[in-house]
Amino acid sequence: MNTTATHEPPSVEVDGEKLMQFVFRAVDEVGATLNAALVVMGDKLGLNRALAGSGGMTSAELARRTGTNERYVREWLNAQAAGGYVGYDPDGERYSLAPEQAVALTDAESPAYLPGFFQIALGSVIDSPKIAEKARSGEGFGWHEHVHDVHEGCERFFRPGYNAHLIAEWLPALDGVVGKLRRGALVADVGCGHGASTILMAQSFPASAFTGSDYHEGSVETARARAQQAGVGGRADFRVAPAAAYPGAGYDLVTMFDCLHDMGDPVGAARHVRSTLKPDGTWMIVEPNAGDRVEDNLNPVGRAYYAFSTLLCTPASLSQEVGLALGAQAGEARIREVAEAGGFSRFRRVAETPFNLVFEARP
Repeated sequence: MNTTATHEPPSVEVDGEKLMQFVFRAVDEVGATLNAALVVMGDKLGLNRALAGSGGMTSAELARRTGTNERYVREWLNAQAAGGYVGYDPDGERYSLAPEQAVALTDAESPAYLPGFFQIALGSVIDSPKIAEKARSGEGFGWHEHVHDVHEGCERFFRPGYNAHLIAEWLPALDGVVGKLRRGALVADVGCGHGASTILMAQSFPASAFTGSDYHEGSVETARARAQQAGVGGRADFRVAPAAAYPGAGYDLVTMFDCLHDMGDPVGAARHVRSTLKPDGTWMIVEPNAGDRVEDNLNPVGRAYYAFSTLLCTPASLSQEVGLALGAQAGEARIREVAEAGGFSRFRRVAETPFNLVFEARP
């Protein structure tokens, strides 16, 4: 007698119209995924820069201007036109960039500059098969293990925002910090990456001294070279060191830009910050903009950050000791908990942008 029970799945009626709506949404998603690679390709080949302000070009004209193959350029342009990234005039078969598109795609000084955002996304996708394997075992994947597009794209994405807000808005929002920097302060920029934030502060406050640190040796080497190029090599020193053991003490200001959530032991890092600050010192924490609840982050910015958190931030934390894995969408409440566990008694949000939250923690 066969006693094995069989269970048929319940019959579910599928709405054909809703199904096709989802299918075409998926088609758009695939196009967007591929377009990340095309935007990076266009950036590396100088296609958008040549097109900006030109009044419009044919594919042959753009190819000649950029020293590229017309057949590749034509196909690239058609993909960009289909996605609304360039305009197309069928009468003259000419392609153009609107002023707004030109700013977003070619102006590296604008806070709306996007190529770095696409570059870090492309690098994340390239590494995604490795992350999928780590998801089976629960092991981490360190920042240093990622492809170059992740490292370079990260700096290129965040730098325009720092240029727009750090000196003009974020530092002035901290209690008494700008006055100290003008008079001459000692500053540690922890998790500095390629040094964009460190160099910007050093350029703006010549009386102060800055030490940037990062556990990734390749990033530190890049930061040193860029500090020399910027003429601040004598006041911006860079060291290879983890966040919980960066060198020095007696700092007036310690900064962390978009990196606390990546750390394996953010509480340990917070304790180290507390131990290296002067009694009246300040810890500035810049983190991705996020609400405290999942439902607060179900929006386009939250979607992008959750994706980066899956492929970059959470694996990075899990690759380190403790592996707390706060995630890119940690939110203010969890960052406050980290600061308080690290020995800070005062904590407040002082500024925000669509992409970042800025916090001040004090002993």
